[in-house]
Amino acid sequence: MVGFVTGTGAVARRAYAGRSAADRQAERRERLMSAGLELFGGVGYAAASIERLCAQAGVSTRNFYEEFASREELLMRLHDRILERSAEAVLAAWADTEDAPVAERLARAVRAFVTTTASDPRWARLSFVEIIGVSDAVEAHRIAWRERWTAMLVAEAERAVARGEAAARDFRLGVVGLIGAVNELVHHYSIGGGRDGSLDDVIAEIVRIAAGILARP
Repeated sequence: MVGFVTGTGAVARRAYAGRSAADRQAERRERLMSAGLELFGGVGYAAASIERLCAQAGVSTRNFYEEFASREELLMRLHDRILERSAEAVLAAWADTEDAPVAERLARAVRAFVTTTASDPRWARLSFVEIIGVSDAVEAHRIAWRERWTAMLVAEAERAVARGEAAARDFRLGVVGLIGAVNELVHHYSIGGGRDGSLDDVIAEIVRIAAGILARP
């Protein structure tokens, strides 16, 4: 069935089988996102050509370029998706522990981050391995995310100082080091299947590292 939906701007939008062109476009975009996750997080970014992505998604190369300017853009949008979910989970954990001691707030935040990013090994590989060293544009994108996380964690450290739970200092370098440690440990856990410890062990190790950054001299 073919019909027409008229917008307020008198622009007709064709609908096919009850679905608008915008709906079909959104579906194609999601299929490409799923294909990107499967291939970038499986065979790796370098082995995932646009043709292979399109075959996986069941779309044409023309459809690909209607949604993404390049493979790099698809990689960055996937990276945004998982880190946005992770940031939401961390902020929710902190909201739930507003009056808790810093050690508990750290443990809850770390658990929220790890369970989000390590829930699927493909997400962990894409976020912590495949995103690195792709191009100047992707590297700038990755560093921008690191800056966002750094600002969040420095603010939490300064909150601990204000509550008398940590000594005042410049926390930035320590936080950047913590982010690197978290990324490595989460990826290590995601590919190891618990060989070197449980999820609780990974969380406890990250919390120990974080506590060391906050510790008084």
